[in-house]
Amino acid sequence: MANPVFDESSSNRESSRGFAWWFSGNSFAKAADEDRRTHGRGLVQHMVSRPGQLTILYFLVLVVVSTTLLMIPPSTPRGETTTFSTALFTAVSALSTCGISIVNSTTHWTLFGQAVLLVSVQLGGIGVMTFASLITLAINRHMKAAQRLLTATELGTTKLSEIRGVLSVVLTVSLMIEAITFVALFPGLLNVNSGDWRKSLWESLFFAVMSYNNAGFTPDNAGLHVNSWGVGLPIMMSAFCGTLGFPVILNLIRCGRSHLPPRKWSLHTKITLMGTFLIVALSLTWFLLVEWDNPFLFKDADVNTRMRYAMVAAVMPRSSGFDLTWVPQVSEPTKVFMSAIMFIGGGSTSTAGGIRVTTFAIILLVCRASFTGRRDVNAFRRRIHTRVAMTAVSITTTCLMLVFVCSLALMLVSGASLTDALFDSCSAFGLGGYTVGVAREDNPAALAILATAMVVGRLGPMTIAYSISRPRSPEAIRYPSETVVVG
Repeated sequence: MANPVFDESSSNRESSRGFAWWFSGNSFAKAADEDRRTHGRGLVQHMVSRPGQLTILYFLVLVVVSTTLLMIPPSTPRGETTTFSTALFTAVSALSTCGISIVNSTTHWTLFGQAVLLVSVQLGGIGVMTFASLITLAINRHMKAAQRLLTATELGTTKLSEIRGVLSVVLTVSLMIEAITFVALFPGLLNVNSGDWRKSLWESLFFAVMSYNNAGFTPDNAGLHVNSWGVGLPIMMSAFCGTLGFPVILNLIRCGRSHLPPRKWSLHTKITLMGTFLIVALSLTWFLLVEWDNPFLFKDADVNTRMRYAMVAAVMPRSSGFDLTWVPQVSEPTKVFMSAIMFIGGGSTSTAGGIRVTTFAIILLVCRASFTGRRDVNAFRRRIHTRVAMTAVSITTTCLMLVFVCSLALMLVSGASLTDALFDSCSAFGLGGYTVGVAREDNPAALAILATAMVVGRLGPMTIAYSISRPRSPEAIRYPSETVVVG
């Protein structure tokens, strides 16, 4: 494949035919020349030249720090201790925004310990790639070409020159949504806590961070407060926004400012929104039809209560993991169904995990094109680039193999059934936050397997593959303007 000349100058706009040219003028050549220069190959320079490794290093450093903080005495009440395996698993679960908890978050952790969880979830939720890029900016002042390309793909921007602005918008939007959720939650929690405003303030902050970042840790035993719409609805709305992903949120903001109709939304936004709503509708229908007579979910409940519980069950299992009490009591078919939707996960570059909605949608579009004899993969009358389709197939195949191996390993080390092992494997990889009892404090081997799945689910197979592969010249990479962010 010949290396294309990337040029965004006015003379080349007409000939680009809709492609997003990532650099203007000779900046690509300058960036490539700078990357090829002989520098002192120190640790910092080596890590900056391999952004995937920088991302993994950043994540591992946070795991070490969080594990250490959770093991020190201030994190637990007097007389209690935390084992290394429990602290490590909890740290990985928080930083990956999975939210699987093997201890009671209310009684095992002090206010300091809960604060460690909150900060860990916030750092993991805003994005490993985002913070790794900020670190690179602080070290170098200029981002290397490879790092800028990877970050552009992660954040869904169309030009590398926009990345700094996009990073600022991502941080601002994330904090704004959390602030709105905090304000919306406080009155409902104040009522639940019988006027205890200090407890209500802390729980509002805790739930605001956990819900948007789709982590299932809770500061008390009450869980989601599903019977209180003043608490349950803001949490569900915030969690739903978190599953959409930064590219969708940014695109909606830009189109809203420009007063553009939905038909002007990006292809990625259209696929993500349609796929998300279809999965939620399918989940709602499933729980109403299959679990309608389940006494553990809808015991002595009227129609309105059943609808509320079904809505929570439809929205939350994809990534949030709040209110765990009902999960082990669902039927075996529902466990398999929940495993499937957790494997799919949320939107690309979102706080959710899984193979992502866009990846699954493209797999279905590839199947449709193959079965109908079409050469091109199209969606909304737009052609999806072949590289995107190949990436979607690669990600899905790799992740299926990972979940299969994890399920077998869990069956061996824990004696769990195939259904339960598959459920916890998909929950860990998809950052669903639910468990049916396979993840136990007294089984370090099972915790290690699930922690590995959570790390892959948070970092993503693309980042891991990029970190161990030989860096390619940026000149060999070319993306169409209507690309879909996958993985």
